[in-house]
Amino acid sequence: QSRLVENGGGLVQSGGSLRLSCANSGATSHKYAIAWFRQAPGREREGVSCLSESDGSTYYPDSVKGRFTISRDNANNTVYLQMDNLKPEDTGVYLCAVGIQAGPPVLCYRYLEFWGQGTLVAVSS
Repeated sequence: QSRLVENGGGLVQSGGSLRLSCANSGATSHKYAIAWFRQAPGREREGVSCLSESDGSTYYPDSVKGRFTISRDNANNTVYLQMDNLKPEDTGVYLCAVGIQAGPPVLCYRYLEFWGQGTLVAVSS
């Protein structure tokens, strides 16, 4: 069973960068779908990136495309979210999620089963 711990959140000025990490202590040899979500007050949880380990495909919504990059370090069972050119609207609690990929990469977000507790990102204007 995967156990996820996020780190790297903090306060940053608009235009700045942060790199979040998500360590998976229960990773196995399966291929996973790995995603980052954010939860802002008064707003629905939003997926901001998803990575399919079967072929390395990545998926981003238009709101973060070109600014956020998801990557993984298989040796350390850690996933990263590099966030550049941050905007105040990026503020929220960022959570990582994983699940065994049981189908095609394009359904990345549907495989998620385990969630971390989240790390807070605050972007000031």
